[in-house]
Formats: sequence, C-alpha cells, structure tokens
Amino acid sequence: MKKPTPIDEEIVLDRSKYIESQTDTKGIITFCNDYFAEISGYSVDELIGQPHSIVRHPDMPRVVFKLLWERIQSGKNILAVIKNLAKDGRYYWVFTHFEIVRDLNTKEIVGYKAYRKATSKHIVEVLSPLYKKLVEIETKEGIEASEKYLDKVLKEKGDHITIDNLMEEIHRFY
Repeated sequence: MKKPTPIDEEIVLDRSKYIESQTDTKGIITFCNDYFAEISGYSVDELIGQPHSIVRHPDMPRVVFKLLWERIQSGKNILAVIKNLAKDGRYYWVFTHFEIVRDLNTKEIVGYKAYRKATSKHIVEVLSPLYKKLVEIETKEGIEASEKYLDKVLKEKGDHITIDNLMEEIHRFY
C-alpha cells in the first residue's frame, strides 16, 4: 500500500476515546478498534494484515521505534509519544502504552497491544524539536548516530535518565 504524502494538518482526537490495536510479533496488525480506523482514515479491513508502520509519520525518528522494539521484544512494556500519519496525509499525536501479549500456556510473546490517547500540546512542543533533530541526524549519519545523540541528551538531563524515565516523566505531566 502506497504511503500518503504528509500535509501540515492535525487531526484533533477525542480525549475520551482510545485508539487500540494488536499486532503479531512482527508488527503486523491483527486487531484494531473502530476509532483507530476512523482516525487513520483506513477501514478496519485495510488495516488488518498490514504492518503497523502503515501509519508511521516521516517526522518520527527511526531510533524511537528501534528502542521501542528492543524494549517490547525483551518482554518489557513501554510508553511512547508518537506522531502518526493518516491515509489522507494529515497527522495525529498519540500517547501510547504498549503491552506484551503472551501465550497462556508457554508464556512466549505472541504479540503486542497498544492503547493510544490524545497527548497534550505541551508534550508535543517539548518533543517535536528533539524528534526533528533525531530525524536530521538519521538522514545525515544514520540511526546509530541518532541513538548516540539521544543518549547524550538524556545524560545531560541527569545521571539516571533513560528513555523509560523520559516517557514516565512525560506521563506524569499528562
């Protein structure tokens, strides 16, 4: 499926609703709620079977998804603020809580659930410049350089700041 061309128009989310989805271990969508379909502009049938990256906005640094995947594949949940791309090219920001789905018998990871809700303008204002810088670095020097820059920024915030601490901090302000 061809990615839409981004336009500079934000979709305003209903703060009382959650966007929900579930994927297999490779990130292929196996479930999504109607609100996800409504906001993304895709039908539920168009979303099921697609990689979740179908809604990845090009303004999002790849390093954020690298860290996200490393975290959830190791069996740990994570929180993230993500800018997504709708089918018509508009965008929407979400605060996302990811959860691990395990087989009840074997306890093996069989997929991931994500619950998303509207994020505050303040959080977007704080993260947008950082995300923009990370994308710039990735474009010029690659994802490894982007990750080193992010580590440096977090270390400047304090000795024990990690991406998890950063997301928890953002969640507290939410």
